[in-house]
Amino acid sequence: GSTIDDAAGEAFDKVARYLGLGYPGGPAIDRTAPDGDPEAIAFPRSMIDEGYDFSFSGLKTSVVNYVRKNPEVSTADVAASFQAAVVDVLVAKTLRAAEELDASTIGLGGGVAANPRLRTQMATEGEKAGRRVLAPSRAMCTDNAAMVAAAGW
Repeated sequence: GSTIDDAAGEAFDKVARYLGLGYPGGPAIDRTAPDGDPEAIAFPRSMIDEGYDFSFSGLKTSVVNYVRKNPEVSTADVAASFQAAVVDVLVAKTLRAAEELDASTIGLGGGVAANPRLRTQMATEGEKAGRRVLAPSRAMCTDNAAMVAAAGW
């Protein structure tokens, strides 16, 4: 699958910026989400059961709309609930693709692969499904755009 609009990393960046957490968004959400409840807000899991493509623009919009309507909401709860929604979609679609392709191993890469919740949930669910999950050290999980720019340079 591929992204239809915002990639996961872009969604992290945009939501973190909107919440005033800074840039890059992945580490900012990582620092904030552990203090929140990932089930506090039922953000949508866009296209979770549809094919393998990803769409995170609607999730980003849901976060913005929710915070505008509920300005007193805990930033940590928003961050944790947003992160849970992204991770749920990434894990579900990846495991479904691995099942269809009969892949014995799943490899994580890119900046979002540093996300602790993604790493944990992918490893746990992958193991349940009989799949080995490989991920580089967090220090080696760099933004794909940065890797492309470095290669181009």
